[in-house]
Amino acid sequence: MAWQNLMDSSLRLSLERDWHWKVLFDQFDPGNTGYISTGKFRSLLESHSSKLDPHKREVLLALADSHANGQICYQDFVNLMSNKRSNSFRQAILQGNRRLCSKALLEEKGLNLSQRLIRHVAYETLPREIDRKWYYDSYTCCPPPWFMITVTLLEVAFFLYNGVSLNQFVLQVTHPQYLKNSLVYHPQLRAQAWRFLTYIFMHAGIEHLGLNVVLQLLVGVPLEMVHGATRIGLVYLAGVVAGSLAVSVADMTAPVVGSSGGVYALVSAHLANIVMNWSGMKCQFKLLRMAVALICMSMEFGRAVWLRFHPSAYPPCPHPSFVAHLGGVAVGITLGVVVLRNYEQRLQDQSLWWIFVAMYTVFVLFAVFWNIFAYTLLDLKLPPPP
Repeated sequence: MAWQNLMDSSLRLSLERDWHWKVLFDQFDPGNTGYISTGKFRSLLESHSSKLDPHKREVLLALADSHANGQICYQDFVNLMSNKRSNSFRQAILQGNRRLCSKALLEEKGLNLSQRLIRHVAYETLPREIDRKWYYDSYTCCPPPWFMITVTLLEVAFFLYNGVSLNQFVLQVTHPQYLKNSLVYHPQLRAQAWRFLTYIFMHAGIEHLGLNVVLQLLVGVPLEMVHGATRIGLVYLAGVVAGSLAVSVADMTAPVVGSSGGVYALVSAHLANIVMNWSGMKCQFKLLRMAVALICMSMEFGRAVWLRFHPSAYPPCPHPSFVAHLGGVAVGITLGVVVLRNYEQRLQDQSLWWIFVAMYTVFVLFAVFWNIFAYTLLDLKLPPPP
């Protein structure tokens, strides 16, 4: 009964909001055409300017100016006033010859610390001024970027616990008992499907964990603040799973540890988005920062390659593979780029999204069948269970 009352109350509030906008819209559309002219629309905005964020008012004007006939439809009006951005709304603005009249968000003065942080995140991640202003007005920090922070805290906690247990924190992976942990992906234990995901909570050492944590916090948290936990979590976990599956196909005798698959998916998607929108991205020192990010990723990848071919501490099993990094990059420059290029737009409306989802699904199915049949058909000699 309480749930039904809550639903009825929510429905009633929604209807009241819609009715309010309908009455307001009909005052300027007496013929019920579903459109109002640019001139009438400007009058409507001026009469309600005190109730609108200045950036939102600017977006509405840009939307009206983007139409060749200088009109705006009722549904776009309601969506915008209700904080809902349809794909048609995005296309109307991008295809129209509109100019943003007011000064750029970066030029605004008198902002407090939280407002400057939100503005900084907007310029770090979004290539269009219209999107940056929309994000700046709409962001409420509710919910906070919980996904990346939670994953990072769990990784640190598991590392510390493992370090105390093994009494080793640097190059933990060289400890003879390291692979006995039930979270590590091991080729002999690949039937335990959870290992294809839980290996992210085990790291080769503090040097491995440190870089992953820094990248997750500096890149992952701002991306989650803009695109939300669902989308960023999807890219991150897709990179993690692709990483372990890639190892099971391309480096069949090696174990896997670390969150590099997910981290490289996010970072490569972010860097690719910056390159593809170079002129629109206004983050400071972007060329230098890209170079630093690429150097750090290359150093981490080089460390992983060196470790893979370093004499093993638990022969005949080799040290963990580096192929998971490459799986993460592949996810980042496909699925990740589509997510980052479509801020607050429905991914299911993007044809590229479905193409990359189909490619990812085919890869996962191929890898699953490979794990079921290829190891036997190839008569591969795997290292014994730890």
